[in-house]
Amino acid sequence: MQSSTLFKLCRTGYVILVILLTGWFINQGISGEYSLIFNLLWIIPLLLPLKGILMGLPYTYAWASFILCLYMLHSLTLLYVTEQHFSFALTETLLIAALLIGFPYYARIRGRELGLGLKKNKK
Repeated sequence: MQSSTLFKLCRTGYVILVILLTGWFINQGISGEYSLIFNLLWIIPLLLPLKGILMGLPYTYAWASFILCLYMLHSLTLLYVTEQHFSFALTETLLIAALLIGFPYYARIRGRELGLGLKKNKK
């Protein structure tokens, strides 16, 4: 797969995830289940790598996977404990799983194209 295709897929998936989770957490805050401030704190980590992901920076794609792990825990917990929001939790889990595979793969392919990587010591 070419890096440009993978970039478009990962970027689109991430934007969908941001919109999906922002809507979910704001709705939870408005409904009074939790405070709106608490739910807004859930959105902040998701927005940190947004600029680098939209620009296609391989380093950002590499470390953004760590942030996605937090949301994967949220989705798996929600999947386990609720029946009412099962379809939302399943959608969130599948989307994050796809991004957790796509992000490092894109970072690797694009990093090789740009000649980035760890320098090896000469013996």
